Amino acid sequence: MTTVNHWTPDDIPDQTGRTALITGASSGIGLETARALARHGARVILAGRSQTRLDQAADAVRATAPGARTHTLVLDLADLSSIRDAATRIAETETVDLLFNNAGVMNLPERRTTRDGLEMTVGTNHLGHFAFNAHLWPAVLRSPAPRVITVSAIAARWPTGRLDDLMSQKNYRPMTAYAKSKRANIIYTLELARRTANSPVTALAVHPGSAMTGLQQHGTSPLNRLLTPLAARLLMGSTQGAAWPSLHAATSPHAQTGSFTGPAARNQTTGTPQPAKLPTGADDPAQGRRLWETSEQLTGVPFNPEAGTADQSPPA
Repeated sequence: MTTVNHWTPDDIPDQTGRTALITGASSGIGLETARALARHGARVILAGRSQTRLDQAADAVRATAPGARTHTLVLDLADLSSIRDAATRIAETETVDLLFNNAGVMNLPERRTTRDGLEMTVGTNHLGHFAFNAHLWPAVLRSPAPRVITVSAIAARWPTGRLDDLMSQKNYRPMTAYAKSKRANIIYTLELARRTANSPVTALAVHPGSAMTGLQQHGTSPLNRLLTPLAARLLMGSTQGAAWPSLHAATSPHAQTGSFTGPAARNQTTGTPQPAKLPTGADDPAQGRRLWETSEQLTGVPFNPEAGTADQSPPA
């Protein structure tokens, strides 16, 4: 792997004629990703749960990039019916050149479930995106050179991120569930890269380093509320910088399918993008197949990217 030297968003080539769909685009990394791409000519589809917040985000993008073409898509990744309905609207008519699996939740104090009974953190961060990608796939394949960028985290490398007890039915710990979801993001990306190896699709995983992005809002202890602002000042990078790995993966001619990219500086917490170390075993094809099959079973959404479209028939 070669290090990316001094890449910044100023190096993004012209994106005119390309459409980017970004989940979790109301704030944080998703919004910064949309702003940067719009400044370079891309049309952006902002996806999120609240129409009000999406409208505000679209206004923010246009304020940064006057004349930017923005659209909004209401999407709740914790609701499989919302996922199906939102993705189907795009899949029927749109072309998606850049798909960012960016949205996420973190550090939920108690075990919660999605509308469909899945553990909320893994259900949103991985399974929700898996189902969304499957339903959306026709729009991705209309692009001559589509890229699918999935945002993971440093937590993916934690030993607690093993994917046994994926739904945390035996034991729930907030950051263990988060680590599982972020490792699943990487394993999914590598398996997607294998399954699309003979197609124009480029599948990439990134981690943003460390930044205050809105995910930290779920920590409720007095200690968490005290330390988070201090940590933000002393230890974390900016939200704008946290979007750099996503932007590099989406636009650099050097980005390769199946790669994992994160910031270079301060122990991979901030700085210019560079190749990052994978979690142990994440590149095991057997683990990739197991996660894919489990994801199909849990969501009830078969996904065959090799066939050119998502198979919408019920799983066996």
